[in-house]
Amino acid sequence: MAIRLLGEAGGAGIDTILPAVVFAVVMVSLNAALGLYRRDHKLSFGIYVSRLFLALLIGAPVAYLISEVLPGGETFQHTLGAAVILAFGGLIVVRHVVVSPLIRTLLPHRMLVLGTGPEAKHVEASLTLANAPGMQLVGFYPLEKVQEMAVSPHDCVAGGKSLEETVKNLGVNEIIVAVRQQRGGVLPLRSLLECRLNGVQVTDLARFFERVHGQIPIDTLKASWLIYGNGFRQSWFRGLVKRTFDLAVSILLLALMLPVMAITALLIAVQGGAPIVYSQERVGRGGKTFTILKFRSMRKDAERDGKACWASPDDPRVTGLGRFLRRSHIDELPQLINVLKGEMSFVGPRPERPAFVAMLGAQIPFYAVRHSVKPGITGWAQVRYSYGATIEQAAKKLEYDLYYVKNHTLFLDLLILLETVRVVLLGEGAH
Repeated sequence: MAIRLLGEAGGAGIDTILPAVVFAVVMVSLNAALGLYRRDHKLSFGIYVSRLFLALLIGAPVAYLISEVLPGGETFQHTLGAAVILAFGGLIVVRHVVVSPLIRTLLPHRMLVLGTGPEAKHVEASLTLANAPGMQLVGFYPLEKVQEMAVSPHDCVAGGKSLEETVKNLGVNEIIVAVRQQRGGVLPLRSLLECRLNGVQVTDLARFFERVHGQIPIDTLKASWLIYGNGFRQSWFRGLVKRTFDLAVSILLLALMLPVMAITALLIAVQGGAPIVYSQERVGRGGKTFTILKFRSMRKDAERDGKACWASPDDPRVTGLGRFLRRSHIDELPQLINVLKGEMSFVGPRPERPAFVAMLGAQIPFYAVRHSVKPGITGWAQVRYSYGATIEQAAKKLEYDLYYVKNHTLFLDLLILLETVRVVLLGEGAH
């Protein structure tokens, strides 16, 4: 009898714990997918909270549905709300109060930069800016055939020793190859191979900046990397999922935002009359043009000379009402129709005018790559960078667009949408 009672008690305990274990597994998987466990870059508090919120937003319903078919699921469902609140608050406290200091002290990731030129200096500045927990720059290893010295000579760590010896003596976990010109026997390839075979990670500049900053610098990019590297893949299934998401959400938002759109149209009509909706030719996927729709936020004679002009945060052509519409992004609502028609997606590179595309494509390498996916109402570049009113700024935004084209998934799209909400609500500088 005693054994049977113990068995029943044990079974009841397992039934109670199993749904909670499923919830934990789901959350760990989502947190990993959203980059919350990565040590190679530091997430700001706002971005960390938004990603954690997204993980819970997806994980809680999934765990609820799974618990429907598990024994003890009903009890778990009654406590799910409390579990979500505890997980949200607890993970924030643990991450910033406990984990980060421990990683810095006990589990440092030691990095050696190969090279001493401007690229090495750029890597140093990026690591300082990222301030990722546990990331330690141990120094710079000079190359015999490269005489540039853009870093402090005191930070060079060779001391006449080979690369393998230096890596071993300093306990290096990763080598960053910060050399632009790699031909002519500049790199110690045998030594790099030996280090990699011994478990040391070897990273080139393009992958370093992609990982740390979420961008792919075009001055480090080669066509072969686009062709043979991971990413930059398009698949029918990914396209189907994205299109299904776009259709469902655009229909829902059009229904919800119809009163807001009607009031906006009335205000524009009262202030300046027709046209209420501004239409303009833009370049979309595959270089094909389409007509984008926006609520008019500028004066009617904004381009009376017929020349395309860059938009800017303090554009004098914008009306008083238009400033509010732009700041709140209400002027973008008619683009839900573009999404419904399949000309745009919710997330993607911002579509540009044909005149700008022709100019930028002639001056910025790999600019056409951004047209391999549908343009979006919002995008990775929009939430990470401000207005691009010059060729240099357009090139910088392209680096974020390339990152999106290479890595876009439904998870990344959801993350960008959530960060877009944060940017709009907090009035931050990205657009």
